[in-house]
Amino acid sequence: MPDTTDADTDADTDTDTDADSLTVGQVSTCLGVTVRALHHWDEIGLARPSLRTAAGYRLYTAADLERLHRIVVYRDLGLGLDRIRAVLDDSTADVPGALRAQRTQVAERIDRLQQLGAGLDRMIDAHDRGLLLTVEQQAAIFGPEWNPDWPAQARQRYGDTPQWRQYAERSAARGPEEWQAVADAVADLDRALGDAMDAGVPPGSPEANELVERHREVFASYFPLTREMQVCLGRMYEADPAFTAHYDGIRTGLATWFRHIVDAAARAHGIDPDTATWQ
Repeated sequence: MPDTTDADTDADTDTDTDADSLTVGQVSTCLGVTVRALHHWDEIGLARPSLRTAAGYRLYTAADLERLHRIVVYRDLGLGLDRIRAVLDDSTADVPGALRAQRTQVAERIDRLQQLGAGLDRMIDAHDRGLLLTVEQQAAIFGPEWNPDWPAQARQRYGDTPQWRQYAERSAARGPEEWQAVADAVADLDRALGDAMDAGVPPGSPEANELVERHREVFASYFPLTREMQVCLGRMYEADPAFTAHYDGIRTGLATWFRHIVDAAARAHGIDPDTATWQ
């Protein structure tokens, strides 16, 4: 007898067939399932063809096709093959109960997919906007000095950078309460920097270095900050009028003092502040 596992793909050409039966290839086309699946269902006894040709090819009768239709329907509903077998062959099987249980699982999957869709929408929005807060929420959280145009300006300036993508990923997971915690941490750090400058804390001292590390930790709320990147930020705080105004509004000269303590900490870690780059 020929090998009937692989030969059925050619069974359509066999002339020794029952006029009312279908070959594997014909059933595959009719039901939209693969020949491999039909072979597998035959091998595990889930849907065996009732007939064979003289050459050994599988032939499916109308009754076989009806069973296959039901298998396809239950499979598309998400039932596993063992569960399908029980539904079809066990006369005591609670078919409505099995379908209700499957309906519950489908509803749970739909809910998870809806949550995933909502998360994807937030992620897309965060990449486009940065902050997923209303103008009123931004003002309440970040204070009267906050300019609601800043996120859009940052997106235009940094939108193609890895840091913006990291920032967007963090932003997508935050609501007003989480952003309030970030704003509070930044405000606490600003006060600590001003107090340390007033106290005459020198750059390179343990107290100054601790503040530099604290700045990196707080800034990680936006994206991970390397020491070289922190040096670049220190330069920007001193050179950019908007940042200088913010820090000098806390203490006159604070932007320059902050740059000095960051540079000193960088040198302690083998980094030359004069050649540091954004990396």
